[in-house]
Amino acid sequence: MRTRRVYEEAAPEDGTRVLVDRLWPRGLAKEKAELDEWVKDVAPSDGLRRWYGHDPDRHADFAERYRAELAEPERHEAVERLRELAGDAPLTLLTATREVDRSHLPVLAEVLRNTPGPTG
Repeated sequence: MRTRRVYEEAAPEDGTRVLVDRLWPRGLAKEKAELDEWVKDVAPSDGLRRWYGHDPDRHADFAERYRAELAEPERHEAVERLRELAGDAPLTLLTATREVDRSHLPVLAEVLRNTPGPTG
């Protein structure tokens, strides 16, 4: 599973490209994004996103709160959709955020890798 900025040019090794931001990226035409899907329901809530503000001192708390959000029943379907897309093929999670390593993407990727799907 890869994590990248949506503004970067698509690469063959990306496999399935999925935008996982709640808002559409500024200045990016839908055709240019080369997305397979947009799964916005796995993005952090607006309240959490605003509270975090990519403040490095809040990152650990952000990650913990975001994991809790992903465990909420209303997010289950979106998380399961990403698991389906990952399957045994390459999956690239995309964001517009400048600092991918301090975004929600590494947390989401970890949750997808470490949480068993419905069949265990």
